[in-house]
Amino acid sequence: MARALLCKAFGPPDALVFEDVAPRQAGAGQVVVAVKAAAVNFPDTLIIQGKYQFRPEPPFSPGAEVAGVVQSVGDGVSSAKVGDPVLAQMPLPYGGFAEEVVLDEGALIPLPDGMNFTLAAAFGATYGTAYHALRDRGQVKRGETVLVLGAAGGVGLAAVELGRRMGARVIAAASSDAKLARCREYGAAETINYETQDLRAELRRLTSDKGVDVVVDPVGGRFAEPALRAMAWGGRYLVLGFASGEIPKLPANLTLLKGCAIVGVFWSGFIKHNPAASRAEMADLARWVAAGELKPLVSATYPMAQGGTALSDMLARKVQGKVVLLT
Repeated sequence: MARALLCKAFGPPDALVFEDVAPRQAGAGQVVVAVKAAAVNFPDTLIIQGKYQFRPEPPFSPGAEVAGVVQSVGDGVSSAKVGDPVLAQMPLPYGGFAEEVVLDEGALIPLPDGMNFTLAAAFGATYGTAYHALRDRGQVKRGETVLVLGAAGGVGLAAVELGRRMGARVIAAASSDAKLARCREYGAAETINYETQDLRAELRRLTSDKGVDVVVDPVGGRFAEPALRAMAWGGRYLVLGFASGEIPKLPANLTLLKGCAIVGVFWSGFIKHNPAASRAEMADLARWVAAGELKPLVSATYPMAQGGTALSDMLARKVQGKVVLLT
């Protein structure tokens, strides 16, 4: 038997149970991966409460990104063999918090040399989302100014690091000085503590009233409108999510006055609709991580049986970077 962390009814993280499930079987074109590490992401906290865009019928396992070893292969599989170390995103944004998962062979990315399973599981969703946001949706150019809200979280830190790599001047905004110190380590040129400082006023000061070219917003809530008001002419406001729990209602006239755009960033949709492009971006990111050019922060690891605690810590905003479950 294999084991999995199960959501048997929508509710809080402490209601999850770790128990035996039937062993997984690979169909034609599929592989079974023995999971060694699975990363925790904010959408995992929503999906178990029935608050995410996808509402799977319980029982199900949360978790969207895994790393492990190919355990068995189905008929017709040619690009993977038993024993291969791999990383992958789940085809739907759940199912990964388990000792075994079934994946199409096309979903697998070979683990680059020098990358361990913990790191492999930790970078995909956050760096993939941030890269897609900055490169494809935000079209960030060298020399532009990028504001990252919630900058000490997983996606936020990835956006700080990738924005710096792309030649942008990055302003990181977060809720504590300790979090902002971490953001400076990852390349933020300027920082704003939006719990103690006026976000809009600080942005005006730091940009000499020009405004910011791109906003990366995985948070939503009360800081969205001040950030939009601080946009430069022709700016791009990237909507990644609503970690604050509040979906903001933004004044549409601001987009007219500033000639700016509000742009949705849905990485799961990008994977679905542009699979070849998404795999190419993931392969680039994996190479950069393996070479040490990007350094995903894993702030804690937990046994998979304690996944509920990991999700509770994320809800309580105790997490910097990523946390990873280990089998």
